[in-house]
Parts: sequence; C-alpha cells; structure tokens
Amino acid sequence: MNNPLHRRRFLESAAALGAGLLTPTPTLAQDTETQTTQIEPEGFFTLGKRKAHWWLMTPEGRPFFTMGLNHIDPASLRYPENIDIWREKYGGSTIRWIKESVAPHLKAWGFNTVGWVQEVTVRKWRHSRAFTIDEYRALDMPYCHLLPFTESHQWEKHTVHYDFRSEDWKEWVDYIARSHCAELAEEKNLIGYFYSDCLTWTHDRPDNKWRGPIFDPERLKTEAGRKELSELATCYYRTTHDAIRRYDKHHLLLGDRYEANAPIAMEVVNAAKPYVDVLSFQDFRDPVTHLDQWHRKTGKPVLLADAAGVDWRSENFFKSNNGAWYAETLAALCENPGCIGFHLCGAYQRNKARRRGLLDELENPDSVQVKLMTSANQQINEWMDSQF
Repeated sequence: MNNPLHRRRFLESAAALGAGLLTPTPTLAQDTETQTTQIEPEGFFTLGKRKAHWWLMTPEGRPFFTMGLNHIDPASLRYPENIDIWREKYGGSTIRWIKESVAPHLKAWGFNTVGWVQEVTVRKWRHSRAFTIDEYRALDMPYCHLLPFTESHQWEKHTVHYDFRSEDWKEWVDYIARSHCAELAEEKNLIGYFYSDCLTWTHDRPDNKWRGPIFDPERLKTEAGRKELSELATCYYRTTHDAIRRYDKHHLLLGDRYEANAPIAMEVVNAAKPYVDVLSFQDFRDPVTHLDQWHRKTGKPVLLADAAGVDWRSENFFKSNNGAWYAETLAALCENPGCIGFHLCGAYQRNKARRRGLLDELENPDSVQVKLMTSANQQINEWMDSQF
C-alpha cells in the first residue's frame, strides 16, 4: 500500500466488510500448510498460506495477523511520584497489574499480541527483565519471548562479543534453552522466540565502536571472508536452533531482530534461513519498503518486530507516539503477502529513559494517538474476521 489512495480504499473496504456490506472476493489461490522448524506444531502457533498470503496460524488453525505492543515494564509505575498507585491500586503485585491494567488496555486498544516485554532501563544499557511464566499466563493473550543467547545489541554499549565457536558459549546457549524454553514449551499463547535485538554482525554504533562489529565488513570483499562469515553464522544459528529444539518442539523460531537500516550481509541471512521460521526486523525509517524487499529477496515470511513513528527532532523531554503513522504502516504491511505482523515500539507506560508510552506515569492515556491506533487495529481485525 505505498499509494495513499490504495491505503484509504483498503481501510474503507475493511470497515465495510466488518459491517457486512461487502462480500469477500473469492480467490483461486491454493491454501497450503508450510514446512517450519517445528517438530510438533499441532496445537500451537505455526505458519500457513491462505489466499496467497503468509499468516501465523493460531493453535485452532485460524489465520492470525499479529499486532503487538512492545516494552511493558512494571518499574515504570514505581517512581516516587506514582508508587502510591502501584501500592494502593495493585497491591504491589505485578500479576495483579497485568490482569487489571495491561491485558484489559491492550485488548481495548485492539492489540492482539505482546510483542516483547523488556524495556529500556538506562539509555544504552541492558533492558529490563522478561516476564516470568506466571506473568505471561496472567496476560492470557498471545506473546513472543526473547532468548538472551547474546547481548550484542546495537544499542547496548557494555557487553563484549561472544565467541560463537567456543564450547563455553555453546554451553551457555544450552543453559538459556533449558532455563527458558523447557519452562515455556507447553504454553499455547507463546507464538515463538526472538534471539538478539539488532545483532551487530557487520555494523556498530558510536557507543559501542570500542568493540566493533562481530565480523569485519572489510573481509566481505574477499571470497575467503564471505565463506568465513557464512560458516560463523551457520554455527550460530545451528547451535541456537538445536538447543531450543532439545527442550521445545512446538514453538516458532523468530530469530534475530535485524536492523533494517544497517548493513545486513546475505551470508548471515542465508545461514539463518534453514534454522528460523521468520525473518524479523526493526525499522524506524521505511519498514513497508524494506519488508517487501526482504520477503521478495528471500521468500521467507517477515515480521516488523519493532518500529514507531517518532519525531526525533522534538526538543520535548517526553515524545509522543504517532497514531497516524502507525495506522498507515499497519495497513500497508497487511497488504504485503509475506508479512505476518507489526509490533509497535510503544511502550505501554512511559518511563524517563524511553520517554514515550501509550500511558503516562499516572496512567493517563495518550488519547489522540491511542484512538488512532485502536481504530487501525479494529479495522484489521474486522477485515481478518470477514476474510477467514
């Protein structure tokens, strides 16, 4: 939907279909099940093609377009100025906060997924902890979970690169899978696992230039260098895949969340393809174009795992999300036959590190932007219901 007229017609048609005013157009495209890395996918989220489009498939076998919100941290409600809300309204309980605040708000806003809960704590430092299994169960809605196989995130400035060929890293990978995946293996609401957020295979950022990229991009100018990167990336993806599958035979592998606006070596992507089910991306610039390109280039389903429309030039300490941008991007991604969803880099409740959220510290919603996002989500939900 790169054409604004197409986007408008799509949304108008979605609303009409939801109201029962139009009949879904028949399609001659064959519905197909697809091969995934899952050993036992039955009864869990998987992938399928319907009407020439990749979709997530729910445990019940229904096509599902994931619309998620990222970054949901209870510590955002524990500042000195708002901790009374935490104590008096939620009794100091994260489980109660999730049940009484997070889940009802997300569902009312039309989001159908929790994309990734971990949140910025201090800028350029590691994110907050993930939810526990009991906290995920309190959500009672689909979610994705990130496995910390490596901390080479492009935004993180403290951690050294791991040696993916070393026995101690392989032992660490097995521990992570044993710790996380063995516990989550039977959870029906879990869609799948992410790995690193913007892994720095062949790029770096000013804050972590001291460590450089994992692999020197200059070496890609030679056949020997390209071969070595392929072998290194294959070791990484095979090791992570095999460790997960030792403990979880059911859930999808969503892989690393690549930075779409940094160099991504095809040696890395080609190494990943046999060992992941989806190619996931972060993109704050042009996600519609880039996800279309990556689907066409690889044939794999793609997921916009983190993105937001933010006015970075604003001098305001707190910055607003952009509901109009979200609606336009969501509608366009839904037209990409390879795209299975969009997770908004929200966050749920703003803190003083990320500085934006759909709720402020006193739980007041960003009403204008939330209304636009809710309408966009509802239109996609109605369109999906009318089609399937």
